[in-house]
Amino acid sequence: MSDHLSSFSSQEGQDIPRILLVEDDERLAALSRDYLESNGIHVGVVGDGKEAITSIIDQQPDLVVLDLMLPSVDGIEVCRAVREHYHNPILMLTARTDDVDQVLGLEMGADDYVAKPVRPRVLLARIRALLRRYELNKEAQAELESVEPMQQDRLVFGQLVIDNGARDVKLAGNPVELTSAEYDLLWLLSSNAGRILTREEIFEKLRGIEYDGQDRSIDVRISRIRPKVGDDPMNPKRIKTVRSKGYLFVKDTLDS
Repeated sequence: MSDHLSSFSSQEGQDIPRILLVEDDERLAALSRDYLESNGIHVGVVGDGKEAITSIIDQQPDLVVLDLMLPSVDGIEVCRAVREHYHNPILMLTARTDDVDQVLGLEMGADDYVAKPVRPRVLLARIRALLRRYELNKEAQAELESVEPMQQDRLVFGQLVIDNGARDVKLAGNPVELTSAEYDLLWLLSSNAGRILTREEIFEKLRGIEYDGQDRSIDVRISRIRPKVGDDPMNPKRIKTVRSKGYLFVKDTLDS
């Protein structure tokens, strides 16, 4: 990968998004970079998995576009390696249609995924949607931190306690480990307890895009959240799937 592709320009403005594109196809990387930069986004490019890990942690870009298939270290491992040190959005690119790859990416901490080949304007739309969602989350968090503790949002469902002020979840007093995307989905469902949320509503609120009828990222996250909050994945009582409609977070269960 050419040196001029591997780092961000020193002339970048503070208000212009900086993304890191991790792609080993130099031609595709250059075309993507040119299109994104023509639309007001600064783009750094690396083409190797090991280099990507170092660049992501050191540069802390506003967003990472991460290809699944990379030399030396694949995108799944890159995602796993950086997630403890990098908390901004990761958009994973995969040339495979196998659900297993998409599920693994989400489990390792990717915030969204898109299948290759992807049209540049679709990639730009996904990037903007993720950046917008992340900024809204940061603003909401800042507002909550300025509120007195007794006024912060806190939901209690039996042994499950969800504190939106601290973005903290406990089950029977024990911390529940959730990714940022999993927490956002849990809070959306629980703060609408007793009301069915359609997939269309969930996509619009969490990702800022329309549901295409095929994307399984929400379903994957639901399956990950259920056992973490004490729900039975095979016979869920807390987060129920409502056929042909969406999901329902139940206020009170027999096990509460």
